[in-house]
Amino acid sequence: MMNTVLTTNRSCGAAVERSPRRKPWVDRRYASSPGRGDRQFEFGHSLSPLRGLGLACASPRLTPWATGLRTFGADNFHKGILKPLLTILALLAIAFGFGANGLAAETKPRVIVLTDIENEPDDAMSLVRFLTYCNHWNVEGLVATTSIHQQNKTAAWRIREIVIAYGKVRDNLLVHEPGFPTTNHLFSVLKEGPALYGMKAVGEGHDSSGSELIISAVDKDDPRPVWVTVWGGPNVLAQALWKVRATRTPEQLEKFVSKLRVYTISDQDDSGPWIRQNFTNLFYIASPGFNAGGAYHHATWSGISGDYFHARCDGADFTLVSNEWLAQNIRRKGPLGAVYPHWEFLMEGDTPSFLNLINNGLSDPEHPNWGGWGGRYEFYTPRLQKWHLQPETRPFWTDADDEVLGIDGRWHDDNHATIWRWRSAFQNDFAARMTWTVTTNYAAANHPPVPKLGHPNRLTAKPGERVNLSATGTTDPDGDALSYEWFYYNEAGTFPLSNARSGQPLTIRNFDQPQAWFIVPTNRVMPPGTGTMHIILAVTDHGTPRLTRYQRVLVDVK
Repeated sequence: MMNTVLTTNRSCGAAVERSPRRKPWVDRRYASSPGRGDRQFEFGHSLSPLRGLGLACASPRLTPWATGLRTFGADNFHKGILKPLLTILALLAIAFGFGANGLAAETKPRVIVLTDIENEPDDAMSLVRFLTYCNHWNVEGLVATTSIHQQNKTAAWRIREIVIAYGKVRDNLLVHEPGFPTTNHLFSVLKEGPALYGMKAVGEGHDSSGSELIISAVDKDDPRPVWVTVWGGPNVLAQALWKVRATRTPEQLEKFVSKLRVYTISDQDDSGPWIRQNFTNLFYIASPGFNAGGAYHHATWSGISGDYFHARCDGADFTLVSNEWLAQNIRRKGPLGAVYPHWEFLMEGDTPSFLNLINNGLSDPEHPNWGGWGGRYEFYTPRLQKWHLQPETRPFWTDADDEVLGIDGRWHDDNHATIWRWRSAFQNDFAARMTWTVTTNYAAANHPPVPKLGHPNRLTAKPGERVNLSATGTTDPDGDALSYEWFYYNEAGTFPLSNARSGQPLTIRNFDQPQAWFIVPTNRVMPPGTGTMHIILAVTDHGTPRLTRYQRVLVDVK
């Protein structure tokens, strides 16, 4: 009797049948089953990278090459030809700078980190993860700052230690993806703010290497915005804004502010509320408030790992953020893993500030309301809460709720879920990249799949109309079998649809296949029955660990 294994994508809930004895190049999701046509056998998409070379085919009955493959043997083909060939192709792509997950320099986000590193271990943890993805953005600043938790000192020395560890593994990382910056570059943008708390460091005579770096970055002749991710207090940013306002015209100030994108991990000094009040057009993401009043419990970012601390949320898989999991998958992996500390309160509270900048196909940083690994945020003026320093006077991007099916089999609806719903994906991804740091053998590690749509990523439909979805052309650089899941991201769109029994109100037919479809609903839809629907394609490979990448389809219902 054949043993069957069901694997589950916890972020979306799809189960895929797998057999331990199945040939690695055969995926029974393409075998005949009710509603899937009359095909008896097709190659799995683990062969799809070969299609561009004219080597793969849709059915073994169609070409003599496939008949020869049967004679050669599937296992021999996969181990002797397919794996090495795909490895060579991937390495050539990296060598010429167009790896599947690489970004051209002119399209990467520009990022500055402000960190009160050493106030507790989680900043150091976040910095390790940040550096394993630093080929996804241009690192334009690493600035040591103060915060309410560390008011009279900064710790640039700790940043330097972690960058040195990164330098020991950079060559290994470059084997797997292009674009990782040199340590010399990172040292050149390592700066500090004053060893003063909050607004005490803002005003005449308080310029620092950190505040000057921000001004210089924004003033560069570069049309891309500058993301300032604030892991501690933002007084260095406040000083930069103060100086520009004091020394430039209102028009020049407005131009300067328009190039900034800010994400703060709540309010960790009094300069954050001051910034929001004084620079009303500044793009700003935050769960406002101070820890002493309970802000961290309510903050979206605590959904990263705060199941039993701060967030105290249900539904997520805590084992993936435990010190035990981190020891096995992160800390034991080479020099960079060695500088990743044990968490004291929770894992990586600052990481949500940059997760939505990762080029994974899911998030669009300019649209925080679309959601992604770093959470989802909506634009409004928060009402006054007891943990706020002062009333908020203008709208900005802040807490929003998602309804997500938890590992307990129940639906959970809160802002923490906008992050923990993706936990298995972003933790597996980090674990894989840490493996990259310890091997120069491309074939010995796993790499993310490359989802492709067989149609534009924006479609138009009418109520009651059928919408066809296609992932034709999706590939995996390692030749791994792939699982597909199409699901409706209800909260990200404006189409007014609901379901009394489920948080997934749209039925997508063949949701676990490369080609799927749905009918635009006409029932349980508020008038006028129009709006935008967000359909997410999640493609997960069957390597170790399993890695997921995405495509988003926007359907305008008119």
